[in-house]
Amino acid sequence: MSIELLSAAAGGSQNKFGLLEALNEGGVISWSIFVVLVIMSVGSFYILFTKLFEQQKVINQGKKARAGFWRASSLKEGSSKLEKNSAYKQLVDDGLHAQGRHGQMVDQQEAHDYLHGSLARSEASINTKLNSGLAFLATVGATAPFVGLLGTVIGIYSALIKIGIAGQASIDAVAGPVGEALIMTALGLFVAVPAVLAYNWLQSRNKYILRDLNAFSNDLLAYMGSDGKVKPEYVTASSAAKPITKTSGQAGGVQSPAVKPGTTGAATTTTTTPKR
Repeated sequence: MSIELLSAAAGGSQNKFGLLEALNEGGVISWSIFVVLVIMSVGSFYILFTKLFEQQKVINQGKKARAGFWRASSLKEGSSKLEKNSAYKQLVDDGLHAQGRHGQMVDQQEAHDYLHGSLARSEASINTKLNSGLAFLATVGATAPFVGLLGTVIGIYSALIKIGIAGQASIDAVAGPVGEALIMTALGLFVAVPAVLAYNWLQSRNKYILRDLNAFSNDLLAYMGSDGKVKPEYVTASSAAKPITKTSGQAGGVQSPAVKPGTTGAATTTTTTPKR
C-alpha cells in the first residue's frame, strides 16, 4: 500500500507542462514563431554589441582630433595625423575637396553656402552609418510582444479544441494548456524589452557623437573661411595660457649690454686731458 502511494506521488510530481510542451501543443506554427523570436533576440544583441564598439571608436577618434588636429600648421597636415577611415578625417577631406572648388566660384556667398553644404552632406553620411541597424531594434521592440501574443493565441486555440474534443471541462484540463500557451507572450516580452533599451541607449550615444561632429564641422568651416585665422576657443585659450619666458639679461624684450666680471653695471666715463 505504501509503495502504491509513493509511486502515485512520484507520478503526480512530474511536470507535464513547459516550453517544449507548449511548442508541441501549438504545432508547426508555434515552432515557427519561436524560431522568429530567437532570430530577433540574437539579431538585437548582435547589433547592440557591434554598434557599441563602433560608437566607442568614433568617440576615441574625437578625443584624438581635439588633442592634436588643431595644432597642425595646415589642414592637410592635420588630416595626416588623423586615423585612416576616421569620421573626422572624412570631414576634413571632404572640406578640403570642397575648398578646392570654392575658389572657382565668383559669388562669395554662393561659395560659402557650397562649402557649408559639403560639410553638411559629410555629416549626414556619417549619421547614416551610425544609425544603421537601429531600425531593426525599433522593429523588434515594437513587434516582438505581438509575435509572442500570436503564439499564445494559437496555443490557447489548439488547447481548447483538444479539450472540446475530449469533452473535459474541468479546471485541471483548462488551466494547464492555457498556462503553457502564455509562455509565448513572456518570450515576446523577453525579446522586446532589451531591444527597446538598446535602441534608446544607442540613440543617446549617437546624439552625443553628432553634437561633437557638428561642433568640429563648424570649427572647420570657420577655419577655412578665415584662411586659418579662426580656431576653436579651447585651442586659442590653451595657447594664451602658456607663460612667456624671458632669458637672463632681458627686460621687456630688450637685451641689456654685457657686463664684464668684477665691474659694476653703472656706466663709467673716461676724461682725457690734452697735452701741454
